Amino acid sequence: MTTQTETPIRPRLPDWLKVRMPGGPRYIELKQLMRDSQLHTVCEEAHCPNIGECWERSAATFMILGDICTRACAYCAVTTGRPGTLDLGEPFRLAATVKRMGLKYCVITSVNRDDLPDGGAGIFAACIKQVRAAVPDCRVEVLIPDFDGNWNALEKVVAAEPQVLNHNIESVERVFRRVRPKGDYAQSLELIRRVKEINPSLPTKSGIIVGMGETMDEVRQTMADLRSVDCDLLTIGQYLRPSIKHIKIDRFYTPAEFEELRLDGEAMGFKRVAAGPLVRSSYHADDQHTAAAAHLAKA
Repeated sequence: MTTQTETPIRPRLPDWLKVRMPGGPRYIELKQLMRDSQLHTVCEEAHCPNIGECWERSAATFMILGDICTRACAYCAVTTGRPGTLDLGEPFRLAATVKRMGLKYCVITSVNRDDLPDGGAGIFAACIKQVRAAVPDCRVEVLIPDFDGNWNALEKVVAAEPQVLNHNIESVERVFRRVRPKGDYAQSLELIRRVKEINPSLPTKSGIIVGMGETMDEVRQTMADLRSVDCDLLTIGQYLRPSIKHIKIDRFYTPAEFEELRLDGEAMGFKRVAAGPLVRSSYHADDQHTAAAAHLAKA
């Protein structure tokens, strides 16, 4: 409970941001399955508001390389610290879990592992290969960190042939340093450009979080910057403050503003833009892949 002298974590949520607490039978089943498999999900670690909806439809985003991140982004709920040793058995457990869940589309992301020479790229590649071996018809999307600009590491992941490669830019250039002090705006754009250079047919994707002090025009400029490096897919969602230690919410965007950004993005040439208050990087990721694949088939 907040006292008169305390600052609330965030202002009262508008109606369009209110969701029901998760707790359906499929949610409970998957939560236990993750614990039995010793796997982490970004759905839980990042306090995703869609966890109930996604888990009930058997969709989850696996978080590999542990649950401790070497970076401390101002908006992120994932724990920061010194990670443990590399778990070489993780790709096999993940593949077995994907098979047990009967997934047709799998999203794999990770914490930042700046302590590793390749940033964990080898484990990403191993996860893609093991999932494909265990469930040949399961499509795999990866949401990767920037590997601190290690392009050889990026090539490892691209060579493993995921169906979609996602790297989130997260914020506009002016705000970027404040919210991602160990990241680099230009480097994130360069990563997406290099993916297309390595494999022009691999759909690329990125995401923007709004409500951290940017303007609508700055969001549009970031969208244009992403299109300049041939980014195919885009997600735009509302920032929700995880704790008092994180950056304050600047404002809540309205559903109408998200729709305006979606239309602007499609006019810029994105194959699909998912924009809305509760949209997150992996929200309905399978639908976005289908849209990208359809456009590539026509090309």
